[in-house]
Amino acid sequence: MTDSCKRTACIVMGLLLLTMDACPIHAQTKAIYSLAELVDSANRHLPLLLEKQALVESAKAGITEARHSFLPQANAVEELSVGSANDLTGPYLPVPGVIHPIGGGIDPANNYQPVTGNMASLYGQYDLVTFGLKDAKITSARAFAGLSQADLEKQRYLVKWDIARLYFNILSHRYQLAVDKEDIQRYQSMYSISRALTGSGVNPGVDSSLARAGLSRTLVSYNNALCALNRLVDQLIYLTGIPNPEIAMDTSRVTMSGKRYAVTGLIADTTTTVNPLEDYFAKQKQQYDAETQLARKSFLPRVVLGAGGWVRGSSVQYSNDYKSPAEGLGYQRLNYLAGVGITYDLFNGAHRRDRVNVLNQQANAADYALQQQQLELRNQQVQAEESIRTATANLDEAPAQLQAASDAYNQKLAQYRSGVINLVDLVTAAFELTQAQTDYIQTLNQWYTASLDKAAAAGNLDLFIQSIR
Repeated sequence: MTDSCKRTACIVMGLLLLTMDACPIHAQTKAIYSLAELVDSANRHLPLLLEKQALVESAKAGITEARHSFLPQANAVEELSVGSANDLTGPYLPVPGVIHPIGGGIDPANNYQPVTGNMASLYGQYDLVTFGLKDAKITSARAFAGLSQADLEKQRYLVKWDIARLYFNILSHRYQLAVDKEDIQRYQSMYSISRALTGSGVNPGVDSSLARAGLSRTLVSYNNALCALNRLVDQLIYLTGIPNPEIAMDTSRVTMSGKRYAVTGLIADTTTTVNPLEDYFAKQKQQYDAETQLARKSFLPRVVLGAGGWVRGSSVQYSNDYKSPAEGLGYQRLNYLAGVGITYDLFNGAHRRDRVNVLNQQANAADYALQQQQLELRNQQVQAEESIRTATANLDEAPAQLQAASDAYNQKLAQYRSGVINLVDLVTAAFELTQAQTDYIQTLNQWYTASLDKAAAAGNLDLFIQSIR
């Protein structure tokens, strides 16, 4: 910041530090957490982030699942059955139901004598040629894992942004609480002086009543500021999971001069890293593109290499000789089979076009979402820069305002003690001093939050957070 801003900080801190120890919130008795530590605690505590992390691990496991889905298949079967053996030779559709024997019957008439039999088989299958389906499926799984990771990083980024904003707002409210405390002390002093002057007959009794009313007003303002501060701290507890007694901002070490919280070079116009808010939509488009490739490959022919063998026993023989059921329990025939098959649905062309069209439109939507996010982030940068310029100009003006208000109050206080002016003039001067202090705190908070917003929009949020000590 400018030298004038630093001079302003020194003036304000001279007033604030006198009352900081009188605040009911004693930072020195609590564990002190830096902004980076608060963010790290949120990453380990917030269920929303833990949920996103679990989804990332699930998506990573999906890559292995996709890779293993193309391993060879091998099925072993052992079957023991009993039933009749009446059938006719001829074709049939493989509709669901009882599986018929593939051979014809051996008896010209129906014979319901039970037949025992057992059969064991082993069959293996491997997709010999996938025409790129395997690679497309694995690529799609990786794209989905990348999208899940980007979703986690986006959510983490938003939580970091919220915590950083809370951090500066809490600091601002702490300083405002100190200003209100100082204001209370000023009105207590006014009330004591007015009572003394009223008792000696120098001033009318209405002065002490006005001073008491002003004191009550400042107490109400202090209570409201304390409530607002506690609500902000509660929100920080919700995000970080740190118990209330351990949350404290080290306001005793903050100089407000720009030295402690310097962010020089971190609010540059260029982006140093990939912004997670943009990267999520970029990954979403990549995932739809991968899905499109998978759809194209899914409707291509399949070349399958299959091999198997089976052994079978039956209690009825080819000569229409029904043996005892026990004789059907042993294996009597051995067969084997191997071959290469190709399958293709003749209507796959239409199915592929329909599916690809759906995915193309989704990819277009993701691309537009990315463009919208980029537009919003650029707009936020522009607005943040404007806020920084305004805050800087106001901070340059703050020394004159604070010095004039402080001089005016001291002069009015001396004049009131001497009976030269009435209490209204002193109250006006006190109000101007309090307002000058409040304006400075609000302007400084505006400068930091605008710098935070600019860093977040530019993708420099992590660097910004690490710079805060």
